[in-house]
Amino acid sequence: MFWDGPRFTQETAALVTGAGSGIGAATVRALHASGARSLVLVDRDERTLESLRASLSDAQLLLCTHDVADEAGWADTVRRLRSSFGRLDLLVANAGVADAAPLTEMSFELWRRVLSVNLDGVFLTLKHGLSLIKAGQRGGACVVVASAAAVRAEPGTGAYGASKAAVVQLARIAAKECAADRIRVNAILPGGVATPIWRGVPFFRDLVRDLGSEQAAIEAMGKRMPLGRYATAEEIASQIAFLLSDAAGPMTGASVLVDSGYTL
Repeated sequence: MFWDGPRFTQETAALVTGAGSGIGAATVRALHASGARSLVLVDRDERTLESLRASLSDAQLLLCTHDVADEAGWADTVRRLRSSFGRLDLLVANAGVADAAPLTEMSFELWRRVLSVNLDGVFLTLKHGLSLIKAGQRGGACVVVASAAAVRAEPGTGAYGASKAAVVQLARIAAKECAADRIRVNAILPGGVATPIWRGVPFFRDLVRDLGSEQAAIEAMGKRMPLGRYATAEEIASQIAFLLSDAAGPMTGASVLVDSGYTL
């Protein structure tokens, strides 16, 4: 039998960080389209969460507006999740930020800002999310959204690349720690993806200025890839949904590159 896409039950409870835009929002829509109806959406931007709510009218949504690196925010989210759904089955640690500067010119403030969200935030997501899944004693699955920057060195990506390499290893450790509880943990490493995260990168802003639009800048960067294009957020979300589904049942501790050939 050929796989016809992921299938989740209406009772499936999933939590996605960075849910307001980009890969996070696309993942929420993919999970909803695959049957999940109990969705916990975490993002700093309440406006984007409210916008997403409008397109998911038949779902039970829990909107949690806090920084993923804020442990007090996580305590409140855990309390509300337990009260609303009483369970958690799927976890997607997606929230992240980007910036760029050579190491010799990078401020410690910039370094800490990127590491706080991309590494501390993933740690807290895994700490609280995996504890909730484990408490349910039904098993579950988690995907950590890393980056091809974890395995390919590029000038100016010191903080971003280091944070993403760290979360790949964190996912592997979590996979080993949680295997006995039937909780699978995998990492996905996108290459270039057309998402708003690029707005935080100085050279992208310069490219937008020179070419006239974000779309033109994305297309220009995509042409440098072996496949000649960037992935869409929806394509990455489809891969995440697969990793969360029973179709990926034997997979844990894996690092899945989805990079249009960038790392070749």
